[in-house]
Amino acid sequence: MTIHYTEDHEWVRPEADATLVTVGITVHAQDALGDVVFVDLPEVGKSFAQGEVAGVVESVKAAADVFMPVSGEITEVNEALRADPSLANSAPMDAGWFFKVRMSDAAQLSSLLDETTYTKFAADH
Repeated sequence: MTIHYTEDHEWVRPEADATLVTVGITVHAQDALGDVVFVDLPEVGKSFAQGEVAGVVESVKAAADVFMPVSGEITEVNEALRADPSLANSAPMDAGWFFKVRMSDAAQLSSLLDETTYTKFAADH
């Protein structure tokens, strides 16, 4: 499945169920943050609009908001990440995912960046 990206350095991976996506922070984001020491994940069942703050990631250098890349309801959070925040550094695109969202408007995916566009954007920012 195609991974989408935000200008806030989150990634969004559609799942087999086309209304469900997994969200995490990009390699670029974790590189900029440094060693992640804490994550504040959203509550399962809570709904957010696209662009709202859904969580926080803290590192030894800084804290950063995790923005909702698409509107929808949180269906699952990564408890392994809560227990071991360093997963955001060691496997940001895999085991270090943050949460899963049941999208309320799948068309919002088209407003996100593809990998080529995101890579250029990240290099410039």
